[in-house]
Amino acid sequence: MVKINSIIESYINDLTGIKRSSLNTVISYKTDLLQFEEFCNERKLFDLTAVNEKTIRLFVMNLSNNANKTTSISRKLATLRGLFEYALKNEIIKDNPLIYIKNPKLHRKLPETVDYNTILAVFEKAEEETDEKEKALTIALFDLIYSCALRVSEASNIKIKDIDLEKKTVRILGKGSKLRIVPIGDKTLLNIKKYLTFSENNNPNNKIFFTKNGNEIYPKFVYRIINKYLSKVTDIEKKSPHVLRHAAATHMLDLGADLLAVKEILGHENLSTTQIYTHVSIERLKNTYKTAHPKS
Repeated sequence: MVKINSIIESYINDLTGIKRSSLNTVISYKTDLLQFEEFCNERKLFDLTAVNEKTIRLFVMNLSNNANKTTSISRKLATLRGLFEYALKNEIIKDNPLIYIKNPKLHRKLPETVDYNTILAVFEKAEEETDEKEKALTIALFDLIYSCALRVSEASNIKIKDIDLEKKTVRILGKGSKLRIVPIGDKTLLNIKKYLTFSENNNPNNKIFFTKNGNEIYPKFVYRIINKYLSKVTDIEKKSPHVLRHAAATHMLDLGADLLAVKEILGHENLSTTQIYTHVSIERLKNTYKTAHPKS
């Protein structure tokens, strides 16, 4: 008998130790796998070798009946595929029960974004801040996230040594602990340098950005700042740092950037993930046409 919980534990250890997956990835995988284990336990199914295609289909049906979104179901299936591929590779099982199971069809929503004038409006609002240190932090952080199209976790973890002032690049530790080098514009570098004049932080191994209380910044702190200033200039539903990433990708494509180059800047593993922004650009072109073209 091969206990499901012991294989899950072994697989998670493999993700953490050998594959060096990010903490967020490991937590997400573990949550999904424990949900699957609970589903199996409720059916008195404790042996991984006894899990078959019918079990997986029942699990998917159960997820659907509990109002899980198709994106969530697809993610959980991807997690299970990883577990069973691991078990197959290590000769724990002979057959993969997910081989004939397809992901539910996704109706992918276009990412919500803002135009360039809204980005400029944020900087104008930030300039109104009376606390010079807080102003410098807000502008530098906002500028870095937008100009380099960063995820909030990436922006939170940038260290002083990651920025190369001469080459005008920043080293980013992305999803799955993958490193990438992203160019930084001159204006963004000036904003970062200005912020650093207020900082007593000179250790290259320290993070660049600190809170007013002298603590290292963290994702929720970044979210609060971005949300605060986006709320002043736009009424879009989501006002998170990710909106700036969406905006950066869309604006680059609007101005003729190469799709592969945008993919590298964003740190996407697959080109199909980046291609969603081409649809956003097309929608923006359509709206421009409808409002401005006399023949529309």
